[in-house]
Amino acid sequence: MDYRIRELLREDYGLLEDFLYEAIFVPEGAVRPSRSILERPELKVYVECFGERKADMGLIAEVDGKAAGAVWVRVMNDYGHIDDMTPSFAISLYKEYRGFGIGTALMKAMVRLLKRRGYTRGSLAVQKANYAVNMYKKVGFRIVGENQEEYIMLSDFSDFTEDHRTKEV
Repeated sequence: MDYRIRELLREDYGLLEDFLYEAIFVPEGAVRPSRSILERPELKVYVECFGERKADMGLIAEVDGKAAGAVWVRVMNDYGHIDDMTPSFAISLYKEYRGFGIGTALMKAMVRLLKRRGYTRGSLAVQKANYAVNMYKKVGFRIVGENQEEYIMLSDFSDFTEDHRTKEV
């Protein structure tokens, strides 16, 4: 599948709520929560006033000119919070675009962007049952903590290596 990755623009910020909703992991057989779940403070932190903080950055993947997925980061007190210098990742793809390597490309492109802007590491939280755990490991995240449901993962960008399949932003 052909896609292109570009920086998230101010006019794209409204899409982040849609992508945040898509990012909610729903185990097999479970009922998807209503969109009102996005009003919870622990989820609002990912999108509220996005673009107003120094570390707020995002990338969009487009297929045929349509947003297919996004990765965005900010320093926030979220599930994957490590410290006040480490941006936390959020990533999501619409279902029809999953499984084509777009998520991996988005993650690698964000690591490159963060490195260029002087960041040395990034973190995230992911439910243990989420299939994305393996993708995060593949792009250099390692488990540094866990609770009953989630892993806390960290990537030290000095360990990040490129491969020839990664598309430039």
